[in-house]
Amino acid sequence: MTKRIMVVEDNDLNRKLFCDVLKANGFEVEPVAEGHKVLDTARSVVPDLIIMDIQLGGISGVDLIEAAKRDRRLSGIPVLAVTAFAAKGDEERIRAAGAEGYLAKPVSIGPFMSAVNALV
Repeated sequence: MTKRIMVVEDNDLNRKLFCDVLKANGFEVEPVAEGHKVLDTARSVVPDLIIMDIQLGGISGVDLIEAAKRDRRLSGIPVLAVTAFAAKGDEERIRAAGAEGYLAKPVSIGPFMSAVNALV
């Protein structure tokens, strides 16, 4: 059965790149550009993995990860945080929010797919 991955990214080019790479590797993708749609989309799609940009317009990806982990229907879905926000202590803070994986942008395809495959 094909695994479905929800890609939360407000940058059009990054979202397209992530989705194209995932599709080329045999995954179904559900792109989400707006942070306020993340939880409702996750509840309706029930993805096998959520790839979460941390810096979204209007809402923090960290807050969305925490909200998903508090939601009984979403708490078991692994989250891979992908962010340009890579200052000292950020990875620990993001993992403490509930992210099982963490990648700093710019992301190379090899490490990206390794992280995805480790979580699905």
